[in-house]
Amino acid sequence: MFQSWMRLKRRQLELMSETAAEKAAQYAAKTERLEQRVAVLERILTDRSTSLADEIDRLRDSPLN
Repeated sequence: MFQSWMRLKRRQLELMSETAAEKAAQYAAKTERLEQRVAVLERILTDRSTSLADEIDRLRDSPLN
C-alpha cells in the first residue's frame, strides 16, 4: 500500500516538474521577444538618421511572433 502511494506521489511530482519546465520555457521565449521589441524601440528612438514614421510603419506590418 505504501509503495503504491509513493509511486503515485513520485509521478505527481514528475508531472508538476514537467509542467513547470514547460511554463518556464514559454516565459523565457516571451521575455526574449519582448526584449527584442524593446531593443528595436530603443534603436528607433536613439537613431536620428532614420525616419521614425517609416520605422513604425515597417514594425506595424511585421508579425508579432
